[in-house]
Amino acid sequence: MSVSNFLSKVFLWMFIGLMVTFATGVVVSNNVSALEFIFSDGGYWFLVIAEFITVIVLSARMQKMSPTGAKFGFILYSFLTGLTFSAIFVVYNISSIIAVFLITSVIMLIFAILGAKTNIDLSKFGTYLLMALVGIIIAGIINIFAKSGTFDLVLCSISILIFIGYIAYDVQKVKRIYEQNPSADNLAIYGALNLYLDFINIFLDLLRLFGSSSND
Repeated sequence: MSVSNFLSKVFLWMFIGLMVTFATGVVVSNNVSALEFIFSDGGYWFLVIAEFITVIVLSARMQKMSPTGAKFGFILYSFLTGLTFSAIFVVYNISSIIAVFLITSVIMLIFAILGAKTNIDLSKFGTYLLMALVGIIIAGIINIFAKSGTFDLVLCSISILIFIGYIAYDVQKVKRIYEQNPSADNLAIYGALNLYLDFINIFLDLLRLFGSSSND
């Protein structure tokens, strides 16, 4: 399989994951009983913990899973994310969600191509991206208590830049791994998971910045 065909497979799986997430969100958002359960204190924290455990296990163990297990795990994580995603279809106008989804898709395409085509070694930026991400997470936790709307907008903007950097970084990383070991099991799913996370984070940040309320 050529590198271009491999990357196409990565993006196909990312797209499948996104469709599972958004389809789940739409279906659940139209079910009042499901929403009440999911966003009850117990249901919400159960989902958050389940998502966290699932993505940690997938990231750490995916290369050792069977191909069927890796695919199932990725779809499961996409489904769990879709359950919590149902809130955005209640809070935001659907046309706003679609517009932000398309904008995020364009950003993903541009920087994925950059990551695949550039001759610059992006691996050296991995540590800086991780440090910046940790900083944003800590600042976000602090802002939960500070409740500064302006600071939240600044954090969203910085977060978008970080995950844009991660798109190019992740594409180049998975491309290089494939070039060195084309027979690596589940590499396409591993790459899809990383790019899925990049997409979701950029999408949510853009929605917080530019999304229109469903009450508008």
